[in-house]
Amino acid sequence: MPGFPLTQPTIRLAMLGMVEGNGHPYSWSIIINGDYDADALANCPYAAIKTYIGKQPRNTLGIAGAEVTHIWTDDLNDAESVAKVAKIPNVVARAEDVIGHVDAVLVATDKGFEHIERCRPFVEAGLPVFVDKPLCDNRADLATFSDWVAKGHPLISSSAMRYCKEFEPFHRATHEFGALRYIDMTMAKSWETYGIHALEAVYPIVGPGFVSVRNTGDKDRNIVHAKHCDGVDVTLAVINDLYGGFGLMTLAGTAAATQLRFFDNYYSFKQQLQAYVDYLRSGTPPVPWAETRELMQLVIAGLESRNDGGREVFLSELE
Repeated sequence: MPGFPLTQPTIRLAMLGMVEGNGHPYSWSIIINGDYDADALANCPYAAIKTYIGKQPRNTLGIAGAEVTHIWTDDLNDAESVAKVAKIPNVVARAEDVIGHVDAVLVATDKGFEHIERCRPFVEAGLPVFVDKPLCDNRADLATFSDWVAKGHPLISSSAMRYCKEFEPFHRATHEFGALRYIDMTMAKSWETYGIHALEAVYPIVGPGFVSVRNTGDKDRNIVHAKHCDGVDVTLAVINDLYGGFGLMTLAGTAAATQLRFFDNYYSFKQQLQAYVDYLRSGTPPVPWAETRELMQLVIAGLESRNDGGREVFLSELE
């Protein structure tokens, strides 16, 4: 695509969208811009963000060569609040108003069924796009995203759980456990929005090659069994109020096992955002599209299985 990768000294970014329960525009903008108004942050409605941002030494904030220069959210009041907290100079009335003024965008919402229409203006304008997890939650939208990527549009999506420092040492490196046989992962909230967190924590450990998904739970209590071609059985419990089990993983093999717990939100988010900026500079995606596509197939299969009374859905059905 003309003009990509980006070569300008400072990449101008637009932060776009905000939905209930997702404060990423606050935290992502602070992490990228490297500064914040402490008094304004005290009024941020997301307690977890105030906690983990407040713990960081100021000199750890910021991503070199990138700046969030524009902000739009579904409610203008939210945009003005984020702008004040993260010192973003431009608040716009419509998302499309950033076109011509920025070099790339971040769609910072987690409702997968909305993402095609949120992304479309920027895809059509030729701007690189980062999409918050999950990229999508249905077959038709995945086909559209796949078509855009096949045509060369610079677009990536990921969960921050891929970048957890607690899990990174085991990415394709579980030899100490013998042959890996079983993984268990627990997560709070809904399969629609946080199933991808559970999946993408596990995926870099086992790699591509999932075969099928069976979700025997319900909308509030998703109990998912995923089978991998390497003989690994994965169970994922994504339960609405399971905050005590947020990011708890068990790895077990023929020789040994371990249990891991996710703690450091800041590290994961910063590594995720750094990966996007690196992609804008290099043109090489941090994760091959084929893997992102398989992850979305797993999300979709989990929904279809649940809707079909717990039927085993094979990923081959989604090809």
